[in-house]
This record gives sequence, structure tokens and C-alpha cells, in this order.
Amino acid sequence: MEHAESILPAGKKWKLVWNDEFDGDALDTTKWEYRLHLLQKRHNTFTDEGLTFKDSCVYLNLIEKDGQFYSQHLQTGYNFLDRPGKTCCFSGNSGKFVWPISKLREHKFLHKYGYYECRAKLQQKPGWWSAFWLQSPITGCCLDPKLAGVEVDIMENFERDNTITHVNHWDGCGDDHKSIASKRFDIGHTPDEFHLFGCEWAKDGYTFFVDGKQTFHVDGPVSEQKQFILVSTECMGYRTSDNPDPRLKDSVPDAFVVDFVRVYDAVRTQRRRE
Repeated sequence: MEHAESILPAGKKWKLVWNDEFDGDALDTTKWEYRLHLLQKRHNTFTDEGLTFKDSCVYLNLIEKDGQFYSQHLQTGYNFLDRPGKTCCFSGNSGKFVWPISKLREHKFLHKYGYYECRAKLQQKPGWWSAFWLQSPITGCCLDPKLAGVEVDIMENFERDNTITHVNHWDGCGDDHKSIASKRFDIGHTPDEFHLFGCEWAKDGYTFFVDGKQTFHVDGPVSEQKQFILVSTECMGYRTSDNPDPRLKDSVPDAFVVDFVRVYDAVRTQRRRE
């Protein structure tokens, strides 16, 4: 399948600085890794199994094993809080203290500002959700979102009603948490049901697009921290219990299908002297 052209925000010249077109038959591990942990703990339904590649697209598949459900969570970097904890060096063998002191590793891709675009086809069956988003490696580390970063959910799809939301989160996910979100809205239909989801991250705010049309804008706060990209799916039910959402039992097979992810920088043009 030939890849579609990007639809870039008007009024600026853009340069492609990072992309994955998913033309191979395996995940490019120079660009992506699997997110398997959530706040130090192994999240059992995040898996590094089940991806498939077809027609120059990657399929994030819903899979079932022994009555439990799993899906894939891809990222180009990682949240430092996700690193699995272990007994801290000054606690002896008591196991009293836990700290995320597992080995640090290099991020695959971090970036600041620019235009972030994903062409994808939403999943068809209920009980799981998909997202295309940006997160800071040190999200929630302080009350200054310029430093700590802003989670930018460029697209979240929870229900099978063809609707999505755009959401920004900052100041962590505890008592200090703040967010601003668009209304949930219908994205309409295309002949092949693929859509372009994009966000322009600029110094003066975030502007969101679907299929080239502006759908939402947030003035701030604006992250000044380099952030990483996530393309993710997650099974409902497991964040609050060990049991899956009952709707999942009738949802296999299903997939969130991604054609490409691209990142562009705005190119400054020099003014000609008269």
C-alpha cells in the first residue's frame, strides 16, 4: 500500500525530522520499544507479543490467552517513573524501601516543538482503547509544567462510536493534577476509515487537527521539555482489578492499525534584504 501524504498546517514551511512508515515485517527497535511497566510495576496486559505487519502498516492486535487479554504499547522513550523498582541499597534485606533505581537507558527519540502526525484506523470492537500521544520522561517531577512537561493526548479513542478526544495533562496524576480537554466528537468517515491525527506544538500553544482540519487549541501551559511519542492500546478493566472488561470476550480478533508516524519541524525562512 502506498502511504498517504501528510496534511501539514498552513502558513509555515515544514521539514521531516523523524518518521516510521512501518514498511518492514518487524518493529524497528532503533525507533521504538515496548512499554511494559506502569509506575514501577509490570502491567501484565501490556505485551511485547502480537504485533503484525501488513500492507505497510503495523497492527496493534488485541490478543487473548487463558481468559486474559493483552495488547501493545509502543514508545520512543520512557517515563522514568516506569522503571521497575527494587530493594533500595540502604534498606538491607528488609525490602522496606523501593526506589526506581533500575539501570537508566538511552531514549530512542525525544523532541521538542514541531508537528506530530499519525495516520491510523481505529479498532472496531469494544473493551479496549487506543491513543497517539506525547509524554515527558520526567512528567510530574515538579509543579512547573514547562520543566516537567505536559502530556499531550493527540488522539484518544475509548468507545466504538467513531469519536475521539484531545487532552492535555500536567502537574502529575495526583492531587495536583490538572487537565484540559476537547469535547468528544465524531471524526466522520473516509473511504478506508483511516484518519490523520496531528498536533502542532509551538511556544504559544498546542493546535490539534483531524484529517487536516483544526479541531482544538490549547494556549498553555506549554512544555519546554523534550518528549517522547507513544502509540498505544490498552485493555479496559485491569487498572482497577485483575479482571478484564466483560466486553473483551467477544472482541478478538481486533486491531488498531497504524500507517505511519511522522514528526516535522517548522523551518525558519530568512528574510531577503531589500
